[in-house]
Amino acid sequence: MSHPLFSAMNMEQLRPATFDQRLSENANDLVAVFFWGHDCPNCEVAKKMLFQDVELIRALRFKWFHVNTYEDFDLATRFGLHGIPTFLFFYQGKKLGKISPFPGMEPFMVALRDLKSKYSP
Repeated sequence: MSHPLFSAMNMEQLRPATFDQRLSENANDLVAVFFWGHDCPNCEVAKKMLFQDVELIRALRFKWFHVNTYEDFDLATRFGLHGIPTFLFFYQGKKLGKISPFPGMEPFMVALRDLKSKYSP
């Protein structure tokens, strides 16, 4: 079952076969990829908090995707993830950084605004 956050933020699920292609197609956008898993308590907390502030996040105009690491473990392995939730950020095909674990809304928004100010397309 899909979380309301995914539809509210128009988050497409990336799979191994589509990951690189979709990042390439959105190379001129700031891209955020939310790595999560079913029955992950911290992922559920992050989804709930993000959904509560969805308008603030959408206003920053990142292109959002999500990856269910339990369905696509090889993507988690590819990026060396040691826990979820993890957020990876990309611009022009380059990984800018990651946030893990979810630090709460205030530090999360500070990090998003910082990325936006540095890499605003």
